[in-house]
Amino acid sequence: MPERLLNPWLVEFGTTIFAEMSALATATGAINLGQGFPDTDGPAEVADAAVAAIRAGHNQYPPGLGIADLRLAVAEHQERFYGLEFDPDTEVLITAGATEAIAGAMLSLLVPGDEVVLFEPYYDSHVAGIAMARAERRLVTLRPPHYRFDPDELAAAIGPRTRMMVVNSPHNPTGKVFDRQELEFIAELCRRHDLLVVTDEVYEHLAYDGTHIPLATLPGMRERTITVSSAGKTFSFTGWKVGWVCAPAELRAAVTAAKQFLTYVNGAPFQHAVAVGLRLGDDYFDGLRAGLRARRDQLTDGLAAAGFEPYRPAGTYFVTADVRPLGFDDGMALCRRLPELCGVVAVPNVVFYDNEHEGRHLVRFAFCKRPEVLEEAVARLSKLGDRR
Repeated sequence: MPERLLNPWLVEFGTTIFAEMSALATATGAINLGQGFPDTDGPAEVADAAVAAIRAGHNQYPPGLGIADLRLAVAEHQERFYGLEFDPDTEVLITAGATEAIAGAMLSLLVPGDEVVLFEPYYDSHVAGIAMARAERRLVTLRPPHYRFDPDELAAAIGPRTRMMVVNSPHNPTGKVFDRQELEFIAELCRRHDLLVVTDEVYEHLAYDGTHIPLATLPGMRERTITVSSAGKTFSFTGWKVGWVCAPAELRAAVTAAKQFLTYVNGAPFQHAVAVGLRLGDDYFDGLRAGLRARRDQLTDGLAAAGFEPYRPAGTYFVTADVRPLGFDDGMALCRRLPELCGVVAVPNVVFYDNEHEGRHLVRFAFCKRPEVLEEAVARLSKLGDRR
């Protein structure tokens, strides 16, 4: 598309790298370890609930805030797992996935010239939302192997125009899980500078090392935090696109003002099904985490054996690996050649950085696939060093 047809603030956001790499996988028949979607369905009782909802006639527009039972289930979930109390009628909003929730928060709470502090590598929809609001991003780099931030760098990133901070934990693409000490430092800065916070917690149940701690649980943070999550990663139904916002009433109302003119509403029967999912027993959530932890280890160990330098993630679906030990130094170029070289698709991490030097040599692989698929992918990747 010619750039002159685009809003200048969106010129940098063309076709996403996920679409490009997934199209490459389809065209070549390669194993797709690029985009983060499972290759199996989620729990049968949740799928059955969706079918039952369709059969029961829940197929028209749901309420603008989301169906009452799902808002209640979200509130119950927040209290059950984190001790956070939210009023389902005034403090919970159902959205078309976390992506819409984040966009709605940015569009409703930022004005042109505001600054937003976030960490790089970043998830692309976070910076796109900032751009659509015509705000400006200020980045603090997380560096391997542990992806800890420099406290002085974070403090220095906050200026007189800073309005918001974005915190994504467990973090995509690095797999980092922010620990309590880091979160307390972030919270102190937000209180001191009176910042709003958007937290992307879609991988909340996929923390393998350490514990997921919602920022809203820390002192003075609930009243300034827009907590975002979704059903896609927790229940392996990414195509349903059912997400939610939990926030104080005035912040939830602000996000609703933008959200109602994005999708308005979505997924009526799926909302009924997700309410069932959120009320599943602890055995489901524990089993999901244990299964993906095993696949994380399978892929991370396989990448190491194949000659990569992988950084074992503490959470999410993804493992990042340095390609330089194999004799490559350009992750983007390698990812575009991987299907030809060995029949595997990955994502170059450089697209998640403004400072391209930091991510040029890194690639991201998704391990939310069946063990036999990961086994075959590792076998193919193990031959990469001989084919460069």
